[in-house]
Amino acid sequence: MEPLRVMRIIARMNVGGPALQAVTLMRGLPADQFEQRLYTGFVGPDEADYIDLRAPGLAVHRVPRLGRRVGLADDARALAVLATEMRRFRPHIVHTHTAKAGTLGRAAAILARVPGRVHTFHGHLLHGYFTPRTARLVAASESMLARHTDRLVTVGAQVRDDLLGAGIGKPGQYTVVPPGARLGPLPGNRAARRELGLPQAGPVVAYVGRLTRVKRPDRLIAVARDVIGAVPDATVVVCGDGDLAREVSRAQAGLDPSLRLLGWRADVETVYAAADLILLTSDNEGMPVSLIEAGLAGLPVVATAVGSVAEVVEDGRTGLLAPCDAGLLARCVVRLLRDDGLRHRLGASAAARCRERFGPERLVLDVQRLYEGLAVQHGWWPECWLLGATSPVPDSQHPADRVPR
Repeated sequence: MEPLRVMRIIARMNVGGPALQAVTLMRGLPADQFEQRLYTGFVGPDEADYIDLRAPGLAVHRVPRLGRRVGLADDARALAVLATEMRRFRPHIVHTHTAKAGTLGRAAAILARVPGRVHTFHGHLLHGYFTPRTARLVAASESMLARHTDRLVTVGAQVRDDLLGAGIGKPGQYTVVPPGARLGPLPGNRAARRELGLPQAGPVVAYVGRLTRVKRPDRLIAVARDVIGAVPDATVVVCGDGDLAREVSRAQAGLDPSLRLLGWRADVETVYAAADLILLTSDNEGMPVSLIEAGLAGLPVVATAVGSVAEVVEDGRTGLLAPCDAGLLARCVVRLLRDDGLRHRLGASAAARCRERFGPERLVLDVQRLYEGLAVQHGWWPECWLLGATSPVPDSQHPADRVPR
């Protein structure tokens, strides 16, 4: 039987959850059932490319103007390239990831008459990114695109509910597919600290992620300042980069050597192995992979209760959640640093929860079942080929004919 052709589109492969999920699916879906191609743009000068750091050798089709920057002329060219590639590849399914790729990729799929269209919301842009007026325009655009999409995938239930509340899509279109992650072997704590140049004594608090507006590096700095003031032998390490990295670098001068900047590292396991807990200070999130990785490493988390964070971190059981307030976050961090028993109990519970719920195999199987449901709905595969129960698939508004070569 003919494999399903899947064209996966993501604006750029900067280090983060969307890139991890795209790579996991490219590598994990059975090659005898799915012929996949990955299309992406280029990362910005302040970003690290996930392919270079963690997935060397993965075949990628680069679309020069499919990056972060929005511009009418460049976006029109990227749209034309994507539509041309779709007509050549003849995919059964176009699966887009991230907002810009979701807009251009689905528009190209409509132009190229691709029958199966899937979009993953790894979060949303409804707040924390734009002015209220711009956010309303974004919601209106997503609502229009949802009418031309078979399945809308969200990384968490809260993300889904936020989108539905904004009038984007219908409940029957949505499927919740949490991220899947895996960590390599962790070095010992002493070896990890030695590798990173950190003190052997004293607690280490780590932040892993982009340094950009929605992540609130200013709040991260404020928390670090309060924690270091309350626990003088504590060290706060920042693993990441972004357009606000200079802001953090300037703050380092007043907190050195207690605040350390590591930049992006391919051996993120070393950062987790060196740490005692992980900190997240964002205004808006989908379901942060860094928190899943923290759990897999047996570390508790202190985080803002935003997006689907609470679907990873159980407050009081695997970590501590707080409002978007630097003082309250700092108190939570200090509490865990001063209570070894509580910190270790939360870390052990986090490890058990994340290993059970957030493995890459589950992610691959969830998406495989989603694709199979579309294959049966459109008549590309007989129903007997389904691996198992799939989520309900609504009546499609798109062509259901077979897609010839």
